[in-house]
Amino acid sequence: MNTQSKAISGSSIKPHALSPAAISATRRMYWSVRRELWENRSLYLAPLAVAALILMASLIGMIHLPAKLSDPSLNPMQRQQLIEQPFTFAALLLMFTTFIVGVFYCVDALHGERRDRSILFWKSLPVSDLTTVLSKAIIPFVVLPVVTFVVTVITQGMMLLLGSARLVGSGQFASLGTRVPLFQMSGMLLYHLVAVHSLWWAPLWGWLLVVSAWARRATFLWATLPLLAIGYLEKITFNTSHFSSLLMHRFLGSPKDVASNGSDMSMASITPSPGHFLNGSDLWIGLAFAGTCLALAVWLRRNREPI
Repeated sequence: MNTQSKAISGSSIKPHALSPAAISATRRMYWSVRRELWENRSLYLAPLAVAALILMASLIGMIHLPAKLSDPSLNPMQRQQLIEQPFTFAALLLMFTTFIVGVFYCVDALHGERRDRSILFWKSLPVSDLTTVLSKAIIPFVVLPVVTFVVTVITQGMMLLLGSARLVGSGQFASLGTRVPLFQMSGMLLYHLVAVHSLWWAPLWGWLLVVSAWARRATFLWATLPLLAIGYLEKITFNTSHFSSLLMHRFLGSPKDVASNGSDMSMASITPSPGHFLNGSDLWIGLAFAGTCLALAVWLRRNREPI
């Protein structure tokens, strides 16, 4: 026995060689995000379903497109707006879809694993609460904007091909490729998704994740009722509506620009200018609030019991 012990102690095997290989933080984050995509297929299936409906609707609408464009009462600007309108509508509808998906995902992201008690299994893995919460926050901050951009660009490209084929087939108009600024629209869409969906709505995503980590049930009600109650108490106490205005200002996603554009719902009208957006204190206050919410969500996940 002593001989074996001496042989083992005198061997060239080092203690750290017997331990499992360390997993880098980047790889843990990568697989945590992959887990979210595996468990929440609606993150990409819902936009794809809406994109399919948009293509069907646009295909039907293109039947009468040559007749509409040949209307002599339209001036060149109106004709151009008629051409671009379906592409703008497709982008707005897909952005609204992914926004709704993001809201429901955040509300259930941390609550669902406590409800089905799978949090006990996930906590047994070598993945910290910080990594888990950040991987869930990456979905509305990064993944959904990327999915929105890719699906929208592909949908608009297919709409462009179908519209061009319809107009060329009618023999009345040239291809839509020269009349639809698709690259410019895609650039505006990408900037809008980064500025509004990722940065401007950051407090919304942070707040929903905190509620998801805290509430035992009825997470959607807990996410909305306190905000409504604060606005109502302010109104009956001080006869002011500053908090409600703040929420509307944040929810609309375009700092001070939407009101000045009236009913214009083009992509440019709902997108803040870069200079005004980055220099405004509202953006940085909102990001600070979102960071505080994420830190609180990490603490709640570490200390809250399964339901």
